[in-house]
Amino acid sequence: MGIKNLTKLLGDHAPGCCKEQKVENYFGRKVAVDASMHIYQFLVVVGRTGDQTLTSESGDVTSHLQGMFFRTAKMLEVGMKPVYVFDGKPPALKKEELSRRVERRGDATDLLTEAKETGADADIEKYSKRTVRVTPQHNEECRRLLRLMGVPVVEAPSEAEAQCAQMCKEGLVYGIASEDMDSLTFATPKLIRNLMKPQTQNVPINEYDYDKVLEGLNLTSDQFVDLCILCGCDYCGTIKGIGGVTALKLIQKHKRLEDVLASMEGGRYEIPDPFPFEEARRLFKEPDVLKGDSMPQLKWTTADEEGLVQFLVGDKSFNEDRVRKAVQRVNAAKSKSTQGRLESFFGPVSIKTSDTGKRKEPATGKGKGQAAKKGKSGVGVKKK
Repeated sequence: MGIKNLTKLLGDHAPGCCKEQKVENYFGRKVAVDASMHIYQFLVVVGRTGDQTLTSESGDVTSHLQGMFFRTAKMLEVGMKPVYVFDGKPPALKKEELSRRVERRGDATDLLTEAKETGADADIEKYSKRTVRVTPQHNEECRRLLRLMGVPVVEAPSEAEAQCAQMCKEGLVYGIASEDMDSLTFATPKLIRNLMKPQTQNVPINEYDYDKVLEGLNLTSDQFVDLCILCGCDYCGTIKGIGGVTALKLIQKHKRLEDVLASMEGGRYEIPDPFPFEEARRLFKEPDVLKGDSMPQLKWTTADEEGLVQFLVGDKSFNEDRVRKAVQRVNAAKSKSTQGRLESFFGPVSIKTSDTGKRKEPATGKGKGQAAKKGKSGVGVKKK
């Protein structure tokens, strides 16, 4: 779910915290990716027509593998270094929200059955998406795929977004690729949204800077956590009638959520019972994550072409020619990303000549531009 109304609140009250980026700007960057969110998107969108999804010849769903393979290939081809982080055990405080999601899926299943009986195509499309669930098998197949692609995988002890944020804080990655705004509540320095949306959707990449979020809202980090809880998050119920603007005004006035709630006593706002805001606050500020020496090493290796062909073509009925071509482009691009990133920081290298004392640009000085240009020839997500 993320944080309710936070995107609009930041757009209206802290516009300087977000800037539009181009995919080329992430050439050579290490980016942590919330795996489960991406897998869910692929199951909902990739190759879906009504309640039909992409499947192998044996009938296994392959939408998640199709999306994961080609999106990751595109990221690698343009010079990014993705690392996928998978969810671990959810916090006990999130069980109520997870139960609500199961209930909503059950309701959607009933509505989908009715839509099929009446032949309402629009309703079939809508309710079939609501029945989607990421299973352990989906996760395991994507882990196998990513390792064959030479992309590191991290198993979070609990919430993937919290683990991504920790990796960003420790400087292991540049930022987080996620659509959920609660990544900012975990204090990630950089949140990147819409990173690999298809260009046909004409959706800009938005990069949020955590320090500028606090500056724009005129809040401390503790107050920002309280604001997010008051807006509505996965760990607490919501207070009816409290939107983003009202929540911001209340936190700016009272400073602490305890004092905000005290001001509501006997008023028009009804506080849910229970409302475990202190536990929610602790989960955001002290999440269960791997830190320091317990963090696995991140290594990007050459993709295993034959292993991918065996898995995707032999087991999952992918088109062999498309798979091989994508792998070959990925392997060709991997060797360029490191040098390109250095040049983007320091600019072309200048060499001082021995005879005139003047400086001139070497012939290789425009390498970064060439690499970025080549990186645009990406692979889109299409039906097999």
